[in-house]
Amino acid sequence: MNLELSEEQTEVRRLARAFTDREVAPYAAEWDRAESVDRAIVKKLGALGFLGLTVPEEYGGSGGDHLSYALVTEELGRGDSAVRGIVSVSLGLVAKSLAAWGTEEQKRIWLPRLCAGEALGCFGLTEPGTGSDASALTTRAEREGDAYVLTGTKMFVTNGTWADLALVFARTGGQPGHRGISAFLVPTETPGSTRREIHGKLGLRGQATAELLLDRVRVPASALLGPEGKGFSVAMSALAKGRTSVAAGCVGIAQAALDAAVSYAAVREQFGRPIAHHQLVQELIADISVDVDAARLLTWRVADLIDRGRPFATEASTAKLFASEAAVRAAGNALQVHGGYGYTDEYPVAKLLRDARVMTLYEGTSQIQKLLIGRARTGVSAF
Repeated sequence: MNLELSEEQTEVRRLARAFTDREVAPYAAEWDRAESVDRAIVKKLGALGFLGLTVPEEYGGSGGDHLSYALVTEELGRGDSAVRGIVSVSLGLVAKSLAAWGTEEQKRIWLPRLCAGEALGCFGLTEPGTGSDASALTTRAEREGDAYVLTGTKMFVTNGTWADLALVFARTGGQPGHRGISAFLVPTETPGSTRREIHGKLGLRGQATAELLLDRVRVPASALLGPEGKGFSVAMSALAKGRTSVAAGCVGIAQAALDAAVSYAAVREQFGRPIAHHQLVQELIADISVDVDAARLLTWRVADLIDRGRPFATEASTAKLFASEAAVRAAGNALQVHGGYGYTDEYPVAKLLRDARVMTLYEGTSQIQKLLIGRARTGVSAF
C-alpha cells in the first residue's frame, strides 16, 4: 500500500490547513463561549468546494476521492469540531445519501445548493427514546393520496436550526423493526415542522444542535428517498461512510492536542528548565503522538477501501472506535501537560477534551462499534 499522498491530495490538504488556520482556529474559543459558530463559514466552505467533495461535478460537486475528504475533515477537526460537523452532516450524511439514493430530479434540485453552501442538510434519525436502537424509531409517515404525512420528534440533530433540508427517517406501513422504515427529504420550512436549539452542551457548543418536531408535516410522494421500506439501508449506508469523517475529525482533535502539548512544554518552566526536558512529560507527549499516527492510518485505510470499491464497514467501525477513544486520551494527556492552566479556556485543551468526549457517542457509540466489529469477526449477531 502506497501511503504517499498524490499531488492533488497534498494540495487539498494544504488548502484545508490554510483555511483552518485563517478562518476557523482563531475563532474557535469565541464561538465556543458564544455557543454559536459564525454562519458565514458555510458559504466559505462551499466556495472552496469542501461541501461538495466526492459529489459528481455534474451535480455541482467538486469530485475528488474519499481520502481527500478525510484530509479536509481532519484539518477542520483540528481547528474546531463544530465546523467539521457542519461538513460531516450536510455533505457526509445528507448530500452523499442523495447522490447514492436520489432520483435525478432530487439530485438536480438539492445537490447544487448543498455543495455550494447555499443550503445545509441535517440528518433526522435519533429520537428521544431511540438512539443506538434506531430500528425502534416511532416517527410515522402515513400515506394520504399522493403525499406522506409525518409526525414525530427527532433529537440531537446537527445543523438542525440552520438546515434547509432534513433527511428524516420514519415508519411506513405496519412492519416492525428496520423493514418498516423509509427515508424522506423534508424542507425544514414545511408547515408543521418546528425546531428548537439545544443549549448547554458539554462540547461542540458552537454547533447548531436541535430537536426537530414534526406535527403532520405533509410532503409529496416524490420526497421519498430510495424505495419505501428501505430507509434503514439508507441510514446505515450513510453512517458507515460517515464514520470515516468522524474518525478523521478525531484525528484532527488529537493532532491539535499534540500541537498544543508540544508548544506549551517548550515554554513552560518548572524546576529550572522547560518541562519538555522532563521524562514524564515526554511520555505524555509520546502517548499522544502514537494515538495520532495510529488513528490517522486506520482512517486512511477506510478511505482507501471506499475509493477502491472494497467492503469497508467493519474497518470504518474500527477507525471510528479507535480514533474517538484516542481523541479523548490525547486531549486528556494534553491537559495533564498544561496542568492547572489546561483546565481554563485560556488554552485550547479543555475545549478539545469536551469536544472529543461526544465523539464516542454519536454516529454509533463505542459500544455499538464493538458489537459491529465482534459480529463481523465471529459471524454471530449480538442483537
